[in-house]
Amino acid sequence: MALLKPKSIRDMRPDDRISRLKELNDELMHERGVAAMGGAPASPGKIRALRKNIARILTVQRELELAGKEPAEPPKTKGEKKKSKVQVSRPEEEAVDEAEDEDTKSLDGEDQEEKK
Repeated sequence: MALLKPKSIRDMRPDDRISRLKELNDELMHERGVAAMGGAPASPGKIRALRKNIARILTVQRELELAGKEPAEPPKTKGEKKKSKVQVSRPEEEAVDEAEDEDTKSLDGEDQEEKK
């Protein structure tokens, strides 16, 4: 397995880079599966070379993304907004909490009457 050069990765079209990355990930998963099953690897340095190639492609993609030459995600339309993470309480939980409060109040009241 030959290592990819950063220049050759930069010269690739974005679709080619993505497809090559997918191929490398699939091959890495296969090699790791063979190693996990106890099989002897055909070439001992193949997993390391695959990991390096994947890292190089991801690095070049990130560099191009930061340089603004390639969008990371498709641009959002005007009507589309970013979802915020807001915690919302459910009405059922509030009703259960109120019922528990009433139960404890009535128990406390009964205890007081018995003591008198």
